[in-house]
Amino acid sequence: MPDHKIRQVEVARLSIVSAKPFDEVIRRIEAAVGRPEMAAFRGQIAAAKTEKELRRAVEDAAGSSGLIEFARFDLGEVLSKEKGKSTRCLRLVIGNPLIMKELVARVPDAGSYAPVTLLIDERADGVHLSYDTMSSVLDSYRNAEAAKIARELDAKVLALLEFAAR
Repeated sequence: MPDHKIRQVEVARLSIVSAKPFDEVIRRIEAAVGRPEMAAFRGQIAAAKTEKELRRAVEDAAGSSGLIEFARFDLGEVLSKEKGKSTRCLRLVIGNPLIMKELVARVPDAGSYAPVTLLIDERADGVHLSYDTMSSVLDSYRNAEAAKIARELDAKVLALLEFAAR
């Protein structure tokens, strides 16, 4: 029987509420986050022979935020079926492979959390932009280098959310 280990991970959720319309918030995020054609991007990553080539491929794909959108899940589309009314809720998986590489090199379990998730959902009081901070997720691993990289990633994501919300 395999050995099982359980690690308790405490997560800090950062949330910003915007008075802007949902579609405007999404447009602002899309303007700042790279959205490459993923099959071609994966091909460029696979074809990179050196760190310099990898860096060039990532930097070319990243938006002004330094981040890339890897996946998008329209949760509102599914929720609307149950509620019988339009529900706006979008989950974006974003990140930067160079940051992920540095995190995973120091804390292999960081690969479970990178790239990160943004949740953008419309509620009665406005559009909520939420993010579980990478620094909080990695805190229990007690790796100073990973913690520094995670805080830098958190700052990038916070800047993106603030840009989208204002």
